[in-house]
Amino acid sequence: MGAIKISPDYNWFRSTVPLKRIIVDDDDSKVWSLYDAGPRSVRCPIIFLPPVSGTADVFFNQILALTSWGYRVIALQYPVYWDLLEFCDGFRKLLDDLHLDKVHLFGASLGGFLAQKFAEYTHKSPRVQSLVLCNAFSDTSIFNQTWTANSFWLMPAFMLKKIVLGNFSSGPVDPLMADAIDFMVDRLESLGQSDLASRLTLNCQNSYVEPHKIRDIAVTIMDVFDQSALSMDAKEEMYKLYPNARRAHLKTGGNFPYLCRSAEVNLYVQIHLRQFHGTRYAAIDPAMVSEEELEVQKGVPPPTEETEES
Repeated sequence: MGAIKISPDYNWFRSTVPLKRIIVDDDDSKVWSLYDAGPRSVRCPIIFLPPVSGTADVFFNQILALTSWGYRVIALQYPVYWDLLEFCDGFRKLLDDLHLDKVHLFGASLGGFLAQKFAEYTHKSPRVQSLVLCNAFSDTSIFNQTWTANSFWLMPAFMLKKIVLGNFSSGPVDPLMADAIDFMVDRLESLGQSDLASRLTLNCQNSYVEPHKIRDIAVTIMDVFDQSALSMDAKEEMYKLYPNARRAHLKTGGNFPYLCRSAEVNLYVQIHLRQFHGTRYAAIDPAMVSEEELEVQKGVPPPTEETEES
């Protein structure tokens, strides 16, 4: 039994935050699963999108921490979509169903690519206020799998799982990273053949991000300096694509820093979201933000003792 699965934090999360299922397409088999936690009065929450192997609960650490600070957080799991346009259309319908006009997106790996494609898809009528891209990529050709992308649907589940597991760290890792890998393997086992095949298809079918369509969006690029599934070239490409992006570097963390380096990831997410405090795009309950912070945010110097006396 994995250490994370039996941890008090994970069990507290599972017992207190309900998993919702929502259908927004005409096809009843396309079910979005999501956790929606934090103040419902917040109209521009942060939404977490998982990697190929992930389910909505891989972000339980972020949900627990950020909601305790007053943020509204949604973590979701995709239905089976075989095409990027189909995914983007389904995600737009989901936001409509949740009555969310604009959102902040945190995407991990495939989730980061889908977040960028959705921002690009809605650029004429923007639905994305900002992006946090964790171990993300901008061009599927880096995986050299575009030629097999159309055959994933034919492969049995065990073969698909073997493909995904091939990207997990195999060398020596610290205990927290080992626990994170164990947990992600467990999550991978819970996914069916069509879930995995469709995600791998989205991950590998020939596509790239068009940065000129999303250049006005605030971006934070979060990556790790140790071993991950992304090559250095893929990371450099992201830096070139978003020259004005904030960078959040983690010394270690592997493929799943949101699990094994959650305190650092949560802090970087908080720093990213802070730029929207005091605006209609704040992901936090205004009552949780101090006046001093709002004044600093607006560029107004906090009152000194002298000005208070006068």
